[in-house]
Amino acid sequence: MDTKQNTALLRALAEVPAPLPDRGVIHVVIPHTDRFTVVGNHLAQNAGLSTTAVGLAVRIQSLPQGTEVGVKALAARFPEGEKLIAAALRELETHGYLQRARTRLPNGRIVTRTVFCNQPAALLRPRVAAAPPQQAPAAPQVRAPATAPAPARGPALAPAPKPEHHAPEAPAPEAPVPQGHASFTPLVPPPTAPKSPRPPLPRPRELTPELERISAALLSDLHHHSPEFTLSEEHVHRLVPGVAAWLERDTHPDTIRHALTTNAPEPVKYPYQFVKHRLTALLPPPPHSTTVTPFQTCDGCERAFRAPTPGHCRDCRTGHAHEDQQAAA
Repeated sequence: MDTKQNTALLRALAEVPAPLPDRGVIHVVIPHTDRFTVVGNHLAQNAGLSTTAVGLAVRIQSLPQGTEVGVKALAARFPEGEKLIAAALRELETHGYLQRARTRLPNGRIVTRTVFCNQPAALLRPRVAAAPPQQAPAAPQVRAPATAPAPARGPALAPAPKPEHHAPEAPAPEAPVPQGHASFTPLVPPPTAPKSPRPPLPRPRELTPELERISAALLSDLHHHSPEFTLSEEHVHRLVPGVAAWLERDTHPDTIRHALTTNAPEPVKYPYQFVKHRLTALLPPPPHSTTVTPFQTCDGCERAFRAPTPGHCRDCRTGHAHEDQQAAA
């Protein structure tokens, strides 16, 4: 099998027009008739892109419209790992070949839409509006010659000779478009409807000092569980009312932390906006009971817990009871 392939390649090489280079690659070009993708040299020879990014761009460009091209989808399709694919996608995004944006569907679900452009440099060049199609020259109009009024008496006039058909005049050349006045044709149409305003961040009925302290501590501690959720002091101050609204609805702090950090995109570019969105969109319903048990600070471990009066949390009470049993024994 290998011998046949080598023989066929040598036979094709013999048909390459001379002169051949003494060294380096020799191209045997066989034109494609089906199943091919056009790739520009601006991508194939881009020195700023890694070989992995160029190869991944070619593969994405060859996929049908609507194919999933996320990190996990590409890792399941190709042999490269998720980390290598994620780094290559970031390279393509930096060079303008790829753009990822989160979009809300009509049913409220948020999805990531990926747009790939095979020639991003062309988007930056203004394009002159296409000239209107030239109409076919109209048939020459034949004007009947003006005839003198016939005399009252006399011989009948001979019929007027047929006018000669002249070639239609060439249309006047169109005025050139002056430089600096070229019209830019956008590739993406403008949205047909204005976007609805985003809902505001939820707030508690009463932002007590205890709720404010627990909310600020929870937000400041997010980066210990997920390093991507590092919030500034100003952002923590703005998000405190949203966390307090969750706490007021009898939501455990661990549940809030899990809701804010689970199934987050990779990477989280804007943690403040992401946390604000989840605090607003995933707000749990209020409890059925109108009586809300207040938060207390444990006298032993200083953990926040709900109880009508101050004291110890459940773990500290269990520990104290165990110690009392051992002392009694």
